[in-house]
Amino acid sequence: MDIEKILGAIDHTCLKQDAVWSDIKNLCDEAIRYRTASVCIPPSYVKKAAEYVDGKIAVCTTIGFPNGYSTTAAKCFETREAVNDGADEIDMVINIGWLKDKRYDDVLDEIRSVKQACSGKALKVIIETCLLTTEEKIKMCEIVSMSGAEYIKTSTGFSSGGATFEDIKLFREHLSDSVRIKASGGIRTLEDAWEYIQLGVSRLGTSSLIKQISKLKE
Repeated sequence: MDIEKILGAIDHTCLKQDAVWSDIKNLCDEAIRYRTASVCIPPSYVKKAAEYVDGKIAVCTTIGFPNGYSTTAAKCFETREAVNDGADEIDMVINIGWLKDKRYDDVLDEIRSVKQACSGKALKVIIETCLLTTEEKIKMCEIVSMSGAEYIKTSTGFSSGGATFEDIKLFREHLSDSVRIKASGGIRTLEDAWEYIQLGVSRLGTSSLIKQISKLKE
């Protein structure tokens, strides 16, 4: 197990509804100290966090979170505001109802619109795997592959389930080579984190691994 490689894949996350600035500041301090890939925080804290970290760590935020049924215009506005506030990466939730209604063109057009609103910043597309059939997961692999987004992401962590090894294997079979994978939701052990990386995951959305790693390093 390569701890440094795990650290370099972590989007160190705090998205709880009652998060206060001290929580976000501590998250940023930990991320900088351990050299994680980014911090993933609520949009309302992006501006202050970006000013606080001053380029020492990438700032990621969420759009249309956690349900995904905001209008496309609202998601694009959120995205533009986040980028203007200093966000380096955007994690958006798809419209799951549109997917289930087989409105595939609408799902694709929305992702492309949000990608355009990112102004060159990385976009991760959250598909909420726990709510989807295998057929729908495969379809989203195809759509994300066509969309121009950099990542597909398993989960918000706010629904009925999170990442699974089986879903990552399915993604790898059906994604284009240009799309990377973020596993998120329920990743609570270093052993699981390492297994995800071995399966081809580039990013890990988690709030608990840094505590474990800090104990190991002590």
